[in-house]
Formats: sequence, structure tokens, C-alpha cells
Amino acid sequence: MGRMPSPSLTVGFDLDMTLIDSRPGIKVAYEVLAAETGVYIDTDLVVSRLGPPLQDEMRNWFPADAIEEACDRYRAIYPDTAITPSTALPGAREAVEAVQALGGRAMVVTAKYEPNAKLHLAHLGIEADVLIGGLWAEGKAEALLEHGARIYVGDHTGDVRGARAANALSVAVTTGPCDEGELRTAGADVILPDLTEFPAWLRTFAAA
Repeated sequence: MGRMPSPSLTVGFDLDMTLIDSRPGIKVAYEVLAAETGVYIDTDLVVSRLGPPLQDEMRNWFPADAIEEACDRYRAIYPDTAITPSTALPGAREAVEAVQALGGRAMVVTAKYEPNAKLHLAHLGIEADVLIGGLWAEGKAEALLEHGARIYVGDHTGDVRGARAANALSVAVTTGPCDEGELRTAGADVILPDLTEFPAWLRTFAAA
């Protein structure tokens, strides 16, 4: 697929722990999965390290030949258990709207199963222009390049790697599992405590 034409400003955002705090919902979904399967899952540990693909987490709890079935069941459980408890992180809606106010496009690029990511955005009223799921770390560069994203915002070192692979500016927030030192070492260009500071930063960036 060739690259799509894009406005002068396209900004990508990660979803979990960047735009939304999905930990309460994910914890419930894993608890239901554990109850159904009889497999012990430390749900507090799971939600402390969100970011990587679902299969990576499932490998910690299920044998190799049961991982895909566990993932499928988790995704099926998710809509009824994980959407309502999850909340928007401070500044999330305003960050997306700040991009659009400048005439740009806001896209969400996430490792999460896309239909479930769509449910989160709709439930929380976060109106991104583009949503692409199922991509992690350097794999996110595929979508960022296709849509001409100049900036990618995320909370994980994997998000930093994705931005760098797409030659996009990496803006990192410390609302997820990675602290400022980890994000800086990974190569983040800008580090913010959360998205509340993003609109002012973006206006300065766009005016430069």
C-alpha cells in the first residue's frame, strides 16, 4: 500500500496509559479469564506492565499451545468487562483536540485489538481521525509512515522505538510503566509528565 497524502500536521498517540487508564478494565478482564480457565494470573502484575502485545503477556501464564485460544477468549470477554471501568487520562481529549485545532489529524496507533480500542475511544468521547490497532514498537512505524505522522506520543520505550523507526519526533509521557530515565535512554525527544502539557507544547512546536 502506498503512503496516503496527509495534512501538514499528523500526530500519532498510543492508547493504553497514554490516552486512557485501562488498568481497572484490563484487570477485570483477566480476572474473568482466570476464573473461566482455572489458570492463575497475577492481575496486579499484568496491569503494571501494559504496552506489549497481548500474546507476550499470555505467555507468562499459559502454555504455548493455549496462547492463541486464551487471547481470543480475552478479546471476547473484553467489551463487557474492560470498557466501562477504564477512564481517560488527564488531558487526553484536549491533546487530541489540540492537534485538530491546528488543522491536523490525530491518529491512535496501538497494540490493542482494534475493535476493542474503538470501543474505548467511543465510550470516552475521544474523537481521533484515524485508529489503527495490532501494532507494537517498531511495527507502529508502518502506520506512522503511511499517514505521514510527524510526531508520535506514547508512554512506553516501545513507543519511542516506533517513533524513531518512523523518523517521527518522539514525545513521551510518564503516565505508564516507564519512567523518565528509561524513556530518555530509549531516545525520547520530549518528555512530559502527562498530556495536560501537550497542547501548549504542540502550539510552540507548530509555530517554530
